[in-house]
Amino acid sequence: MTKSMTAYARHEHRNELGLFSWEIRSVNHRYLEASLRIDESFRPLEIELRKVIAAKLNRGKVEAVMRYQPPQQQQTSVELDNSLASALINTHNQLAAEHGIAAKLDLLRIMQWPGVMVHNTLDLELLQDAVINSLQLAVDDLLAMRQREGEALKQMISQRCEQILVIADEVAVRLPEILDQQRSKLQEKVAEFNLNLDPERLEQEMVLLAQKTDVAEEIDRLKSHVAEVLSVLQRNEPVGRRLDFLMQELNREANTLGSKSIDTSTTRYSVDLKVLIEQMREQIQNIE
Repeated sequence: MTKSMTAYARHEHRNELGLFSWEIRSVNHRYLEASLRIDESFRPLEIELRKVIAAKLNRGKVEAVMRYQPPQQQQTSVELDNSLASALINTHNQLAAEHGIAAKLDLLRIMQWPGVMVHNTLDLELLQDAVINSLQLAVDDLLAMRQREGEALKQMISQRCEQILVIADEVAVRLPEILDQQRSKLQEKVAEFNLNLDPERLEQEMVLLAQKTDVAEEIDRLKSHVAEVLSVLQRNEPVGRRLDFLMQELNREANTLGSKSIDTSTTRYSVDLKVLIEQMREQIQNIE
């Protein structure tokens, strides 16, 4: 299935361990580049979290932001380290006595000393599976959106391919008519300047002109490349790079068609082809 690299997903997962919230954004990028913004307490899980992303995404610049909210009872549960608090108070009183300083004891400052107030936290090992599972669910949501966007891109590209085939057929039909028009113009010029041109020489000139303006090969290659594009779009694998290469090939044939043009309509067809190819190329930059 064709997938877009541009997508957004937000997923919340709540259980007895708390609320896990993920926001994931992805944009087009040549390779897979993942950026994680997580709480420092979960930093040891970063390698595993990156593996979760790499297991399901192949290309794109991905930014994943996690917010964790512990259970309500966990947020309000704190303990006092009496031993540390007593040691700090004794040290305060001892220093005040030794230096004869009547220093007022500030209990709030004592409580703010690192380690005095201990917040009960859940064991990281208990949280590990929950964090990883919540990310997997969020990536699944992102992947679903990438698939929906990719399907829209696939339809747009398929429509442009059909338009290219229509133009290719029109050029093939118009070419004999264009050559007849050129023959008439050449004959008119010969008559206008009263030139005694050998009919055989005239035919030779027309043969040379036909050879120079023959775009049958270009039309065949255009159709072949379009068929390959439509085939690639059906593959269940990353196809963005291959499609980008095919756009280069299509553009090359459109340029050759324009360079061989001896008629305004053919030139217009060449321009129309380039517009369609460029529209596809811009969207293909977003395909994984």
